[in-house]
Amino acid sequence: MPSALPLGDPAPADGVLPAQAAEGASSRKFSLYAHIPFCAVRCGYCDFNTYTATELGGGASQAAYAATAAHEVAFAARALEASGVPARPMDTVFFGGGTPTLLPAGDLTSILAAAVEQWGLADGAEVTTEANPDSVTRDSLQELADGGFTRVSFGMQSAVPHVLKVLDRTHEPARVPQAIEWAREAGLKVSVDLIYGTPGESEADWETSVRTALGYEPDHISAYALIIEEGTKLAGQIRRGLVPPIDDDDHATKYMLADELITAAGLGWYEVSNWARTPEDACQHNLAYWRGDDWWGIGPGAHSHVGGVRWWNVKHPTAYAQRLDRGESPAAGRETLDAQTREVERIMLTARLAEGIEVASLPPAGRSAVAGLIAQELVDVRLAFAGRLVLTLKGRLLADAVVRQLLAD
Repeated sequence: MPSALPLGDPAPADGVLPAQAAEGASSRKFSLYAHIPFCAVRCGYCDFNTYTATELGGGASQAAYAATAAHEVAFAARALEASGVPARPMDTVFFGGGTPTLLPAGDLTSILAAAVEQWGLADGAEVTTEANPDSVTRDSLQELADGGFTRVSFGMQSAVPHVLKVLDRTHEPARVPQAIEWAREAGLKVSVDLIYGTPGESEADWETSVRTALGYEPDHISAYALIIEEGTKLAGQIRRGLVPPIDDDDHATKYMLADELITAAGLGWYEVSNWARTPEDACQHNLAYWRGDDWWGIGPGAHSHVGGVRWWNVKHPTAYAQRLDRGESPAAGRETLDAQTREVERIMLTARLAEGIEVASLPPAGRSAVAGLIAQELVDVRLAFAGRLVLTLKGRLLADAVVRQLLAD
């Protein structure tokens, strides 16, 4: 089952936010995340809030979902206005899931159109959808591009059939280049997502996947270490000894190999798990998260953040649809972050970026930790002496340890 929602304070039915949310809002960027909770098959490693088509009905069904999501868009606009948060055009929009492209392209573009009607799009706005390679066609990708999408992120995960089988991925490797070609014909930027450390994946398997992905000349690559989440099918298989456990040293070796190959192909890292061909090809939506901008997340289980106020929707699509039908907020709970918590999160997130952190912006304990980080070769020594902390390759492998040292009392 998907992981549990966090605990928090009750969220009011009218969705009005605390006064803190409006403070300085005009100086912050605004984004939209749309969660599409449908998958053809639930992958064995996934604990996201997703459902197969046969599990849902009524207002939570695939057929009704676009209208339900548009209801939350309208609710969001009213709630932000009532909270004194000025309307701002969307800098980024991201459709995630699940598999957003299980919905007809016209449904996705209608949700986008509802959001554009409320807030508009900033000049050069990035509009992305995730997609499985077997969930798109030439015509559907063209319809997405015609409807305002600018980017597609394909869940490739691996180029090796036996690895895809362990992950329960349904596409054939040969489908990936075809889908990428169609996306390019439509004028969409292309990102591919890879996963390393799958049980039974050799180093040669991983090299094959990275080299294959690079052969498609994407604008962007994400490479994530497989994390085994409790309650997933894969966790049960490991517990029963059906597949071998993951190994941290294996993860490190494969990360270094990926970075070597991707960098040699002309893409640069801008976040620990992400590489882009140019700075403009970096995923602007994810950068909005890492930089602490504002975003509203629509859909069951979606999380939102505005001015240090964070909330999350009820997880089950039926409960989500029922609340919106009653004109109520779908939020299950929320929290208002104090200044200290926001500062901790700023350091945790920006430490992972290639742009790094200004040493002068760190608390005294963090500034005191810099010398040790230099000695351990975890940060770039030249940049550190120039006043900015940027992770080395070794530092990227130990990013969590770097953050702990920066936040140590």
